[in-house]
Amino acid sequence: MSTLFFDSDDLRLTEDFLSRAYARMHIGSNAPGAGRARITRAAAPSVTVDELDLDFEMSYSVTPLGRICLCLVHEGAIRDHVVGGGVEDAFGPGDVVSFAPPELPYSGRVCNARYNITMLEPGLLAQVAAGAPGHRAGPVRLTGHRPHSPAAARHLSRSIGYLRDHVLSDPGLADQPLITSTAAQHLAAGVLAAFPNTALTDPTPADRNDAHPATLRRALAHMDDHADEPLTVADIAAAAHVTVRALQYAFRRHLDTTPLAHLRRVRLAHAHADLLAADPADGTTVTAVAARWGFFHPGRFATLYRSAYGRPPRRTLATG
Repeated sequence: MSTLFFDSDDLRLTEDFLSRAYARMHIGSNAPGAGRARITRAAAPSVTVDELDLDFEMSYSVTPLGRICLCLVHEGAIRDHVVGGGVEDAFGPGDVVSFAPPELPYSGRVCNARYNITMLEPGLLAQVAAGAPGHRAGPVRLTGHRPHSPAAARHLSRSIGYLRDHVLSDPGLADQPLITSTAAQHLAAGVLAAFPNTALTDPTPADRNDAHPATLRRALAHMDDHADEPLTVADIAAAAHVTVRALQYAFRRHLDTTPLAHLRRVRLAHAHADLLAADPADGTTVTAVAARWGFFHPGRFATLYRSAYGRPPRRTLATG
């Protein structure tokens, strides 16, 4: 993980920083006096989360980012936002939007705003969406720039905040590939759930035919053998030789769960075994064991553990 901080009232330096952090852009301001830009970036593989605070009005014109770009406005406003020569739009406090498709330029004005910019690699969407095994999946595109409901917007906002505050803010967690991979997948799934998109999620007749017990056995074996590695739903589907849709349908039909929910249970069982075998005198902690198996929020891990094993994880660590 890497963290960047920027604080300047020099418009030229701000433009240079933004061009390096996002894409080549031109910014300007007619505000009297020097406006200050404060930017904090936390970055992990495939995902960056930035908090920006601009106490002046700034115009921007940006070349294509090549990434999915989400904007969550905390205070102030973003006005005259235009993507690829389209229609103007404006965003205010509480709005969460897809700022621009990866392939299109955009422009607009930031008006004394404090806001969040979260970017993720487009390939992450394909990893959690449906695709055919053995074939190169096409990109998954968002077909709308606003969430389809206020509830979806709130859920996505919480997902962004969770990633920022509970994963990327802790170097001990953010440097663990299993945790960052899991967190990035959850964010990508949240994006697909929030915005209209081109992903096909309903199983086809062929998917239903492939969702037989043998598919499930192959998937379960792959999960057991690779639980300590970053795994995507697409990875598991490929190992089972079926589409993501067929894999999801097989888990729903035979186990009444989802592949990621089952993978979480597998990793929880491994964490339980580690806690049983650990010696607290060696400095082992519940948080370290949880993080080793991809659980990046200690409180959530403790709740899941207590539900599965009937006691808090710290008691297992203390008594074996």
